Amino acid sequence: MEDGGTASQASLTGQGPAGLGRLLGALGVVYGDIGTSPLYALKTVFTLDRNLVPDKPDVFGVISLVFWSITLIVSAKYVIFILRADNEGEGGVMALAALARGALLSDGGRRAGGVLALGALGAALFYGDSVITPAISVLSAVEGLEVISSRWAVVVLPVSAVILILLFVIQRWGTGQVGAVFGPTMMFWFACIGVAGAAEVVRHPGVLAGLSPTYAVLFVVAHPVIAFIAMGAVVLAITGAEALYADMGHFGRAPIRRAWFAVVFPALTLNYLGQGALILRTPDGRADPFFLLLPQWARLPMVVLATVATVIASQAVISGAFSMSREAMRLGFLPHLRIRQTSRREYGQIYLPGVNWSLFAAVLLVVFTFGSSTNLAAAYGVAVTGTFLITTSLFLVVARVLWHWPTWQVAVFGIIFGSIELLFFTANLAKISHGGWLTLLIAATVFTVLLTWRRGAELVTPRRTELEGPLLDFIDTLHTSHVLRVPGTAVFPHPNKETTPLALRANVAHNHVRHSRIVIITGRTANAPHIPWDRRLTIDDLGDPTDGIIHITAVFGFQDPTDFPEVLRRAATHPLAEGFALDQVCYFVSRITLRRTRRPGMAAWRKRLFIGLAHNAASQAEFLHLPEECTIVLSAEVPV
Repeated sequence: MEDGGTASQASLTGQGPAGLGRLLGALGVVYGDIGTSPLYALKTVFTLDRNLVPDKPDVFGVISLVFWSITLIVSAKYVIFILRADNEGEGGVMALAALARGALLSDGGRRAGGVLALGALGAALFYGDSVITPAISVLSAVEGLEVISSRWAVVVLPVSAVILILLFVIQRWGTGQVGAVFGPTMMFWFACIGVAGAAEVVRHPGVLAGLSPTYAVLFVVAHPVIAFIAMGAVVLAITGAEALYADMGHFGRAPIRRAWFAVVFPALTLNYLGQGALILRTPDGRADPFFLLLPQWARLPMVVLATVATVIASQAVISGAFSMSREAMRLGFLPHLRIRQTSRREYGQIYLPGVNWSLFAAVLLVVFTFGSSTNLAAAYGVAVTGTFLITTSLFLVVARVLWHWPTWQVAVFGIIFGSIELLFFTANLAKISHGGWLTLLIAATVFTVLLTWRRGAELVTPRRTELEGPLLDFIDTLHTSHVLRVPGTAVFPHPNKETTPLALRANVAHNHVRHSRIVIITGRTANAPHIPWDRRLTIDDLGDPTDGIIHITAVFGFQDPTDFPEVLRRAATHPLAEGFALDQVCYFVSRITLRRTRRPGMAAWRKRLFIGLAHNAASQAEFLHLPEECTIVLSAEVPV
């Protein structure tokens, strides 16, 4: 565990004029998941329960359930309401939890800790979803080859694996460039599925009656058990809603809203209506209504397009997982992971290699374990619907405490959306024994990691602060003890100027010397891509301009490299830095070595997990651009 030298990064709202480029980018990243749901949603509804027959009441009832689920959960709840709850431009359940926690702290602090833990649970469930979504999306598209000819069945798994490998390899390019490439493709995808659905609707316009909510109500009343089971599959039509919110930091609120209402929602509605009309006309079409909606000549091209679209669908949850991980780091639920900024303009566009390759390994394992989208559909939905409920609960806290909604308005929102999502959640509980346990196992593992790191940090931080001690008191000790000065400049990255860098204490204690110049540097990140050098540095003499000890606060733009050697070079022209020996600089990084003890606070196995996470945290020397040949890491032992 190394001394950060940088404070928590702030977010940039990223909300400017929503031009065509950003709208296409949002289509290419945000809506891939929900945009490819027509591939498997209705097929799963009609194959999940054999008692569901393709007659007019049942088909109209299912179409009505799908349409109103999308309208209420995605259009109303997420696009209109939830997207308003951005945390400095970032979205996702962790960002919402942080917003709710801040609101509760300003209101007295009650239940703030519980809200944050609820957010961590929502994030853990989202990670579970992030493993299933790429697997089911790619498999469902490649399985279109089986519709063309059963001989293609043997290539479905290897082709899916190759596609997934390529998907995770290109993540290093960043969501901005990926979105620019994927955006036009998704625009073409939505145009195609909209036209395919519209063509069938024109032949059978009576299917438009299925948009009436009365058919959903009549279906539930007439077949309550069948409708309850069907709800477990209807949820597949809205599974991309949480990824939509988690990806808000990548493109901003306005492009996401415009893309939804102008392109995505109309195309999805037309396609689901077309699939319903096909099932009414040809009951056998329920085996794969998406591909059978097309003429024979168009099916192979659509398989290719669907495969590309499902690769893009996976992008939504992958980039959402990146955003979620950074939020978890900010809130103290994860150690510092390597983050690479991939855009010069958008702070939200990032790449986390560790998260990317962990997801890849899990997704590939799931693909070969379950083998088909039908098997995966039976496992899909438990984690998603659990996240829906958590997001609604956290949003109600923000609406009541931060936005001061009246009680009746909070109650109406909670009753309408909470009851629908609770129904979805309970309907999906039946899937646990059919594979739903997998997403819950992933979520439980991630949740354990998140809580363990936070609890471990809570135990270590006060002990570390105690070891560091007040900086000004330590400087006074240096003045009175007449420690020998040696030539050169010693630089100590440290996250604040209140406590003493452990490396500074260790150097004086063990070597009995201090350098003639001591520089403590604290880095912070601002809400702007670039900060000019004339506004970047603040230099403090810490009360004595003659003792050679100074503190530098360096404010970086989110696109500026966190380059501490460059900070030192720029600061050398300041009067307080007079006499800097830039050719005799050594960087001292503080590192704590964690030692497991029998102290209370955490179970022994959780202490081992915490220490393992700390050992695998990203190197601060690399993050701060410190030269390897001039960097010394000094350790101090902290018991856990």
